[in-house]
Amino acid sequence: MDRAPTNRKAGHAAEVAISGRSRSLEVKSGMPLRVLLTGASGFIGRNLHGLLVEAGPEVRCLTRKPEEAFRLWPDRCWVRGDLGAPESLAAALEGCDIAYYLVHGMGSHRPGWAEEELRWARNFARAAELAGVGRIIYLGGVAPQGPPSEHLLSRLNTGAVLRAGAVPTLELRAGMIIGAGSASWTIVRDLAARLPAMVLPAWLSHKSEPVALADVLAALQAGAHLELTESTWWDIPGPEALSGREILLRLAAVMGRRPVLLKIPFITPRLSSHWIRLVTRADYAVARELVEGLTSDLIASRPGYWEAAGLPPPIGLEEAASRALAAEAGTLSRAGRFAENLAGWLTPRSQAGSGQVRR
Repeated sequence: MDRAPTNRKAGHAAEVAISGRSRSLEVKSGMPLRVLLTGASGFIGRNLHGLLVEAGPEVRCLTRKPEEAFRLWPDRCWVRGDLGAPESLAAALEGCDIAYYLVHGMGSHRPGWAEEELRWARNFARAAELAGVGRIIYLGGVAPQGPPSEHLLSRLNTGAVLRAGAVPTLELRAGMIIGAGSASWTIVRDLAARLPAMVLPAWLSHKSEPVALADVLAALQAGAHLELTESTWWDIPGPEALSGREILLRLAAVMGRRPVLLKIPFITPRLSSHWIRLVTRADYAVARELVEGLTSDLIASRPGYWEAAGLPPPIGLEEAASRALAAEAGTLSRAGRFAENLAGWLTPRSQAGSGQVRR
C-alpha cells in the first residue's frame, strides 16, 4: 500500500561508516534526515550530489566498490550495495527518508542489460519497502509518440516497476539533457562544432524538448518536497519543441558557426550512429541507442511539473548550451581542439543564427 513520506526530527546527528571512517552531519530544519543516492558517479548523480548536501540532509552514495569510489571522491559518504544482490541494500537504505534512483544499465553494453535493469528496479523497490523509505525519486525518459527504442522502453519499464512498488515513487521523464557530460549533449555539441557541412537524415526532423541540466537538477531536488501520497509521474520538458535540425543549427549559432546542412533522407539511425562515432566523443553503443530513440517525436504528454513543484520556467536552449560549453571549457583533447579549430576555419560564421540547407 502506498504511504506518504515521513520525516524524522530535524537536527539529529547520524553516524555512517564511510570507507573506514565515520561522519556526523546535522540536518537543517524541515529537511529529510537521510538520502540515498544511487548512480552517484554518473552524469546526473555527480551534479546532484553537491546540491543535495548544500540543502542539508546527509547524503549516502551507493556503490559496489566503496574503497575505490572513496579514492576518487573522498569527500562523499560511500556505502556498499549491489542492486543485483538485494540483501546488500538493507544497510545502505536503513534510516533513509528518500532514495534517488539514477541507475541505467545501457552503458554496460552487456547482452540482456534491459532485463537486468528491471531486476535491479524490483530489487530496489522491495528493499526500500523493507527499510521503510518514505519515497523514491526516479529520473526516466520521455515516452515517444511512436514505437520506443530498447533504451527508451527500458527507461519506461523501469519507472513502471518502481511505481508498482509499495514505496511512493515520483518518476520524472526528461528528453535530451543539455549539460556537460550528457551523452546526447556530447553528440549534438560535437556535430555542431566539428562539421562545416553535415547530412540531415529524415529522423532529424522529429521533435523533442531539450532541457537544461540545471532545470533537471532543480526538478529532482523539488521532488523531495512535492506532496506525494501515491506513485505518479511527470514530464520535465524544456521550453521549446525543436527538431534535430533546429537543435544543431542553434547550437552551431551559439558557437558562432553556420554549417551547411545536406538533406539525405535515406540514411538510417543505425548507419548514422557510425558517422557519429567517427565525428564525436560519444561511445558507439550508447550513440546507437540514443539515435534510435529519435525516430519519432519526444514530446511531453504530461507537462506542468514546473508549476506543480513551484519552480520557475525552464531556461532556453541557448542559455543551457552556453552554460554547458563553459562547464566543459579546457577539457577537450588536443585532437578534439584541432578538429574544432579546423572546422571553425572552414565553417561560415553565423550572424543571425540560421544555417544553410541544401537539398
